[in-house]
Amino acid sequence: MDELPTVLAVFVAADAGSRLVEPALKAAATRLSGSACFLIGGSGGSSDAQAQYEGRVRGVISPAVSYQELLGRLHEASLYHRHRAGSREDPSLLLYQNLVGSSEQINAVRTLVRQVAGTEASVLITGDSGTGKEVVARCVHALSARRDRPFVPINCGAIPAELLESELFGHEKGAFTGAISSRQGRFEIAEGGTLFLDEIGDMPLEMQVKLLRVLQERTFERVGSHKTQQADVRIVAATNHDLEQLVSEGAFRMDLLYRLNVFPIEISPLCERAGDIPLLIDGFINRLAREKRGALRLSDCAVASLARYHWPGNVRELFNVLERLSILFPEKLVKWSDLPAKFRANLELFEEHGEEPAESGVAGLQPGMVDLPREGIDLKPHLAGIERSLMTQALMQSEWVVARAAKLLNLQRTTLVEKMRKFEIQRPEELTGS
Repeated sequence: MDELPTVLAVFVAADAGSRLVEPALKAAATRLSGSACFLIGGSGGSSDAQAQYEGRVRGVISPAVSYQELLGRLHEASLYHRHRAGSREDPSLLLYQNLVGSSEQINAVRTLVRQVAGTEASVLITGDSGTGKEVVARCVHALSARRDRPFVPINCGAIPAELLESELFGHEKGAFTGAISSRQGRFEIAEGGTLFLDEIGDMPLEMQVKLLRVLQERTFERVGSHKTQQADVRIVAATNHDLEQLVSEGAFRMDLLYRLNVFPIEISPLCERAGDIPLLIDGFINRLAREKRGALRLSDCAVASLARYHWPGNVRELFNVLERLSILFPEKLVKWSDLPAKFRANLELFEEHGEEPAESGVAGLQPGMVDLPREGIDLKPHLAGIERSLMTQALMQSEWVVARAAKLLNLQRTTLVEKMRKFEIQRPEELTGS
């Protein structure tokens, strides 16, 4: 065949043993090594079956697989197929695996990461706690020419001031009380790679002076040593503080800010991109299954209610809540009524009438399931946001093949093209192959 299929499904009878399955897997490994192979049936997705065929199948799926899980598996298969077919040479795919969402804000972050990654410019990532600043930093590193060298993070606010210099630059034996042996610092460990200075706004002023000298001269010395070493590292810093405000208060050096803020990237809080929450939830659920850490199913009402919460802890708080739900309800569909009370504040919007849809997903969407809030709603932008989000999700699920996305949305292809033009939805440049 000229082109490998994305997915290879091996249907296994309930009474079929490994004697029958092994030849099929061997043939698949020989002729279809670039396809994602799933077993359907047989042991019904049991962990024993998964372990038995580890490394040769992407997963074991029950014949009664849910729509949501199937979509997740197909998305996983698509990424695997792309990776094996040659996308390994295009690491920008990481932007869509790690920076999940379809909002304008997250698309802007992807664009900035793609623009700066190939340079040696220092990057300053700003945003509230929990927005994913380290994830963005790792993407910058992964798309850079330094990707094969270390990515070394250090939290400047979590290390006592008297130890921070040693942590950054290392020390020699006997340099201070307790220095019983020589030790490398983060600059040495990150040699040739990227040093991620998290919470840079919490760095003491005396350390800021020493860091500035290293950034200017690209050299440093271990504590207790006079031997000068070269600092071949790329600096990416992050903070949830307003550094310009800290400068005006005398708590941060202006010259250091200029050194760090060559290329700023700002991450919006999750409450400003609520349309990304369903995609983040799906991504987390797929990761749970992939890492064999449990399973989670949410009703549409539950997903909608979570999407309306303001999330002061941002993505970190969302993922913590989802992990807690996966532990509390490992075998059960999580309904709106199962959510902790603070996520059920919109009673008039999400009061359940009878049974909820079987599970979250396009198949479970029902018109008229949301009531008008008492204070009213700005309907036009609300509906436009929903429409744009669903179209983007359909395009992502169909690998940006417009005809397939239109079928998912029950639209004519020409209608979807027109709507894409209206909402300025464009195929990401890094997926065009150009």
